[in-house]
Amino acid sequence: MNDYQFKLAKIKGEFVWHDHKDTDEVFIVIEGTMSIEFRDGIVDLGEGELCVVPKGVEHKPYAENECKIMLVEPRGVTNTGDAESEFTASNDVWV
Repeated sequence: MNDYQFKLAKIKGEFVWHDHKDTDEVFIVIEGTMSIEFRDGIVDLGEGELCVVPKGVEHKPYAENECKIMLVEPRGVTNTGDAESEFTASNDVWV
């Protein structure tokens, strides 16, 4: 929609610290619980809750148990920002 993508994902465990220099990122929890760690605190999210991470803010999502989420971000945004890691996913892979 208007060059934005709605990405569905399952997360579990730790992710990598990263930021997105040019865009905000929206996390919406569909099922389960997750947390987003920031350098100055943690936001806990449950089903139906969302968090907008402002552009340029370093963050690290994690979930103790499997959590189903939807991410909303502009087309072409890499999930790990500039932080290359084993978690970096290819963009525009449709299932």
